[in-house]
Amino acid sequence: MITVFWAGFWTFLADQASKYIVVHMLNLRLRGELDIFPPFLNLRMAWNYGVNFGLFSQSSNLVRWGLIALALIICMAVLWWVGRDRPGRIGLVSAGLLIGGALGNVVDRLLYGAVADFINMSCCGISNPYAFNVADIAIFIGAFGLVLWGGTKKAA
Repeated sequence: MITVFWAGFWTFLADQASKYIVVHMLNLRLRGELDIFPPFLNLRMAWNYGVNFGLFSQSSNLVRWGLIALALIICMAVLWWVGRDRPGRIGLVSAGLLIGGALGNVVDRLLYGAVADFINMSCCGISNPYAFNVADIAIFIGAFGLVLWGGTKKAA
């Protein structure tokens, strides 16, 4: 479980550091946008009050606290799963990525009331209107890794 802890810790730290730099040091919350390598990589400030692509973003306290509770329940379930059905190293790292990313977004909801999304990527004439963050990347990779390398026990 130490692998899960360290993968989660470094993921959480990278996520929160990137958000601090972008939101506060680059002042993206007031600036709104910053082109880094257009159109491929841009910073676009977006406050996500819901889940992916703004689903359930009524910005009510009930939704906010419900999403915080859901993220914490998922983190506990993943810890229980990898503790019970011990995956290999890649599975443990995947669990840490998912947990670290989820906790990073939980901290945003506690601090700001919403998740700070800021990475925007477009390509080949297609303009992507959505933004994401380091935690979202980690959650996606972690979930994908758990599907592929999540454990050895098979369903009955």
